[in-house]
Amino acid sequence: MGLPDEYQEHNAPSQSRKWNGLFRDLNSQNISAGLVSSVLVMTGPAIIILQAAASGGFTDQQTINWMFAVYFFGGIFSIIMPLLYRIPITGGHSITGVAFLATVTTQFTYPQLIGGYVMSGVIILLVGLSGFFTKIIKWVPKEVISAMLGGLVTGYVVQIVPAVKEMPMVGAAAVLSFLLCTKYIKKVPPVVIAIAAAFVVLFLTENLAFATEQLAFSWPSLQTPEFTGMGLITLALPLAMLILSNDAAPGIGALESSDFKPPIRKIVSTSGAFSILAGFFGGQCSNIAGMMTAICSGPDAGPRAKRYMGSVVSGIVTVLFGVFAWKIVPFIQSLPGAFVSLVAGFSLITVLHSSLQKGFSENRYRLSALAAFIVTLSNVSFFHISAPVWGLIVGAVLARTIER
Repeated sequence: MGLPDEYQEHNAPSQSRKWNGLFRDLNSQNISAGLVSSVLVMTGPAIIILQAAASGGFTDQQTINWMFAVYFFGGIFSIIMPLLYRIPITGGHSITGVAFLATVTTQFTYPQLIGGYVMSGVIILLVGLSGFFTKIIKWVPKEVISAMLGGLVTGYVVQIVPAVKEMPMVGAAAVLSFLLCTKYIKKVPPVVIAIAAAFVVLFLTENLAFATEQLAFSWPSLQTPEFTGMGLITLALPLAMLILSNDAAPGIGALESSDFKPPIRKIVSTSGAFSILAGFFGGQCSNIAGMMTAICSGPDAGPRAKRYMGSVVSGIVTVLFGVFAWKIVPFIQSLPGAFVSLVAGFSLITVLHSSLQKGFSENRYRLSALAAFIVTLSNVSFFHISAPVWGLIVGAVLARTIER
């Protein structure tokens, strides 16, 4: 009986050191990055989900299932992956996937939608296991990846200007606090001060119309899928391609742009596995999130070795949002669209600056990086393949041919 006691005594300190190490890695910078990241996915995307559910005639139970699945499992993904690999792999769900579903929910029955979600997750899982996605990313120079990321976030950052025009007092408070913090306060990320100031002025100056109707709570439950050939071709394949191109590619690109070495095959295959799980609970996917990963892996997230804790913080907040979405949604619905754009823009300023610097600071691949930036910025898609992926393809081809 002595051996187990000795074993426990020997191992207890190591477990304690392990947890203490995690807490020591927390700092104001990665905590703020995690909070900003979670705010990004909890505002606009949540509203789009509600709109898509309404257009599809979903019941309250089905809507709660959808909200729970994408945020709960996306948050769990965001906790497990960074703790396993100690890099800021941030989970969530595909914003473009939700936008796509908003146009097709009326074309399928609810069980057929569930079947499409599950098949999409299987496709992503197979792509990850095959290693095909890894080969594509490895073929692209880092300068091109950084320029693609810059083109992707530019559209969000530019929205600060019309948002300030639409909400001048809120916008002015955010801009001034951001600039003053940048110059005088070094320990707190400027974006946190800017967003906090924007929230304070918003509540003081705007009459927010809180939704009076709340979703009635009910326990999330497993859904029964219906698999059809039409669902595979017109729902599962486009959804999988959107997730791979709009989330996996930018997310992995953001990690590589910040000099991390992401386990690409495992990230993509795990995204597929979590998406299958989310699908059975009524959600379209749970995967690595491109913009959220960019925020948690960027310079504002603090020392590079500790940035993974930003993803963990984001995951915890996202899980809580999934559990309590039925209660929080009315508040999210009350936020003006310009305010959501303002928050998104400020959260990505540093990511944009870092991406442009890494994409264009060297003489090599300048034409390739510029092409990737312009194509991505165009936001034009062909064959359900988004502009960021076309930007990577064009930039990589130019780099391997013209500028080789």
